[in-house]
Amino acid sequence: MANVSHGRSDISSHPDVSEMRERYARMLGGRDVALVDGPVFLLGLYCAASPWILHYTASQPALVTHNLIMGIAIGLLALGFTRAPERMYGLSWAMCALGIWMIIAPWVVGTSPDKGVIINNVIIGALALCLGLVCAASAARRTPMT
Repeated sequence: MANVSHGRSDISSHPDVSEMRERYARMLGGRDVALVDGPVFLLGLYCAASPWILHYTASQPALVTHNLIMGIAIGLLALGFTRAPERMYGLSWAMCALGIWMIIAPWVVGTSPDKGVIINNVIIGALALCLGLVCAASAARRTPMT
């Protein structure tokens, strides 16, 4: 039987080594905040489901629709961050804007919201703002200064 194993364990002599290293660097280059994508998606799911979780569907029907739409928007941003990070991390500031809007929405959209609804939206908004700032900081760090 012939010995088909190579004596060397590295690929430095491979003819396509520079191209492979470049592709690997490109692939990993956009994944600085991959750990943020999951929490952003979960935050969007919770935001969409929160009216039913906290049982304010009858008392605040406008906020039910609002939180459902905002949760879907946050979830879609998270999916975009995952699928096309090089394109979507520029929209991290939109995530920050959604977070600020979620904080003030109970008073703008709702009609005399109770304490539980206010706390719920403030926590969702603060988390969205913080996660958006993390994504925006990562995008700013990767963008070359001209």
